[in-house]
Amino acid sequence: MYHPVRPTTFRDLTCADARLEGVGRPATLAGWVNRRRDLGQLIFLDLRDRYGITQVVIDNADAPEAHALAETVRPEFVVRVSGTITRRLEGMENERLATGAVELRATDIKILSAARTPPFVINDPEAEVDESIRLTYRYLDLRREPLQQRLIARSRMVKAIRDAHDAAGFVEIETPLLIKSTPEGARDFIVPSRLQPGSVYALPQSPQQMKQLLMVSGFDRYYQIARCLRDEDLRGDRQPEFTQLDLEMSFVDDTDVMSWVEEMALAVSRTVTPERPLLNEPFPRFTYREAIDRFGSDKPDVRYGLELHDLGELAAESGFRVFESVLEQGGRVFGFAAPGLGGYTRKQIDELTELAKKSGAGGLVWLALDVDGGIRGSIVKIVGEQVAQDLAAEAGAENGDLVLIVADRDIVAQEVLGSLRVELAERHDLYDRSLLSYVWVYQFPMYQWDEDNARWDATHNPFSAVMPEDQGLLTTLSGDPLEASSEDPAGRARAQQYDIALNGWELGGGSVRFHTREMLSKSFALMGHSPEAQEEQFSGILEAFEYGAPPHGGIALGIDRWIALLTEQSNIREVMAFPKTSSGSDLMLDAPSPVHADQLDELGLALKPKPAADAS
Repeated sequence: MYHPVRPTTFRDLTCADARLEGVGRPATLAGWVNRRRDLGQLIFLDLRDRYGITQVVIDNADAPEAHALAETVRPEFVVRVSGTITRRLEGMENERLATGAVELRATDIKILSAARTPPFVINDPEAEVDESIRLTYRYLDLRREPLQQRLIARSRMVKAIRDAHDAAGFVEIETPLLIKSTPEGARDFIVPSRLQPGSVYALPQSPQQMKQLLMVSGFDRYYQIARCLRDEDLRGDRQPEFTQLDLEMSFVDDTDVMSWVEEMALAVSRTVTPERPLLNEPFPRFTYREAIDRFGSDKPDVRYGLELHDLGELAAESGFRVFESVLEQGGRVFGFAAPGLGGYTRKQIDELTELAKKSGAGGLVWLALDVDGGIRGSIVKIVGEQVAQDLAAEAGAENGDLVLIVADRDIVAQEVLGSLRVELAERHDLYDRSLLSYVWVYQFPMYQWDEDNARWDATHNPFSAVMPEDQGLLTTLSGDPLEASSEDPAGRARAQQYDIALNGWELGGGSVRFHTREMLSKSFALMGHSPEAQEEQFSGILEAFEYGAPPHGGIALGIDRWIALLTEQSNIREVMAFPKTSSGSDLMLDAPSPVHADQLDELGLALKPKPAADAS
């Protein structure tokens, strides 16, 4: 989307403004030389800025001084040119350019800045460049149109987010970047205090406590485009510093929060990518259990079928000892049918088996239905053709289909098949990649057992509330929350937690929170926090809850991941202006870098020397 730019001292038009209606008018443009063509008498410059490209022609007969200077110009020089907009000769138009029907016939040119030959080609958006080179010269990479367009789309998305929240009565409030370190799942970045030697701040992993305190203060609808920092191992969708849409609402339950976020997400999607159709309105909502059992994932991609089916009842009577043994131990047997893949070769099935094992399964059972109704597979000789046909039918198979079955521990069996489901959909292009498919998953397990520390951990957010009907489960068999066991009733509690996913990727997560000191403290105790530890780490919010806290809930959505998905990028570095490498390095500014001794002295710090190398 183009927005007119006000004239400045250096230009009165952008390189997208020259059009047929302007023929005959004088104009001054400024930008980078995208290409240069010297035909002797005529020199052509394709002048580029972020708005577009305009062809400039300098005729030696009309402007000999300008022509002489243009002879010295090279790609990526920054120049200002003045002249008259003229119509291109018939047959010489460039339909690929919005300005392709005209050109600027220049009579004056000024070099504003010369340029060295860049380390990679800038005017070819398809040119492949090693990512380390791109990140080292990110300011040059940012000149390339694809990356520019993605950042412009990101800007439009943030504006659409703000517009939606402002219209709905939310108040944008900034929260501090220097806070107290609290456990939120990842390592904190620590900032030493010069004024209070020996003490540190933490950079926020999220504004979690601050936004809840804003609810206590009476701001019933808060949002923020928040910078967050986590010292964790990096992947394609992770960075040490990132941006999220953070919001919180008072006097709401989980359905209220999900309804608002859905309304907002629809508005943002239609603004940023109106050309991409939305698969489902309203967004499908699955309980965590339903999502796992149907799709093998808590962030399911529903642009294609391949749904899982519980084969436990038939498997128990199949005569296949592996199935029976798993079921006797409390495991599950699930399978799904892949339409039209009954002709898979043994090599292809072996590949799927290896993928299943890498995902945690002990093995993979397969059945292939021929187009004439015959059946073959890894267990047909053991269970017989009729039982094999019954299992295939229960998995939803028809003639010509392939059936994949996994027997394993609950959740594991489904997740392994979930990974195979995604693999087959990608491998065989089973869905429309232009579709946007949002889904909700809610009612996650509140806690997961930490075997090493013999305590319960929050599966998501430690401030989440459990379902009202599950509050009675917040106890231990011992009666002492600090003496927990994996068999405690707390392990069955469901959180008022909800995640939103887009095309099989988690986009954000949130929850309704505990809003009384009693319940929050009880939950903290189950997670191994003694009363003393609670006072040390959470005294601020616990005390605030004694002064009247409304029921409240919220969510955080990853801005980087969201715009990456909307612009069809698999790596969030492709939608960030200045990202870090996978090791957390800034190759452009050479950060992190060694600290000077005087800085350490001022902070009262000393560096721990690296361990000496093993001489052996």
